[in-house]
Amino acid sequence: MLYIKNLTKHYKGSTKGVTDLSLHVEAGDIFAFIGHNGAGKTTTLKCVAGIHNFDQGEIQIHGLSMKEESLACKKQFAYIPDNPDLFDYLTGIQYLNFIADVFEVSGEERERRIEKYANAFGIMESLGDLISSYSHGMKQKLAIISALLHKPKLLILDEPFVGLDPQAAVVLKNTMRELCEEGGAIFFSTHVLDVAEKLCNKVAIIKEGTLIKSGNMEDVVKEGISLEDIFMEVVCDE
Repeated sequence: MLYIKNLTKHYKGSTKGVTDLSLHVEAGDIFAFIGHNGAGKTTTLKCVAGIHNFDQGEIQIHGLSMKEESLACKKQFAYIPDNPDLFDYLTGIQYLNFIADVFEVSGEERERRIEKYANAFGIMESLGDLISSYSHGMKQKLAIISALLHKPKLLILDEPFVGLDPQAAVVLKNTMRELCEEGGAIFFSTHVLDVAEKLCNKVAIIKEGTLIKSGNMEDVVKEGISLEDIFMEVVCDE
């Protein structure tokens, strides 16, 4: 599904970035990507999403090269940044229809999916309002719904639970499970380690741009040791 091999991305005039990172996200995976602030999580996700170019390495999505077939790759996934930048001058429904047009979702399918997810996330009655009137949490919900409209094979999320109320967080977790049960995959960064431990089957920990631990969640988290304990041990207390 997602294949990252020897990814290296450094910012000009800075030591920050990612160095020689390799990960494999398979169909059915809910893969947590964790690390301290500035560790390289967002840089990695933006490289995967085709927002950043990278210096070395290879990124493939569903067998397609991000460097050589970027447009075809982008049709396979949806990406939600940590602070979604939406079009404030549109209403919620106008924005969703715009995204559906971009991904060529039929009228019948978009109507069904918008109704399903807008009701689930509790913003159906607000879709006629301007996005500029939305709270941060409502904008996050709208971004999530827009990402689901074309049934992406891969969902790339940067801190998706930030700003969501408890009910919406439960809906998102259930939606993530549903997508993976249907053969999709999810790769997401988070600081909410207890959620990652319970929700994900795989995890990778990054520090200062370098991968320091990865694998199946059940192998990384041993009996009596939480993901938080592991994180503190390998990242904060060398």
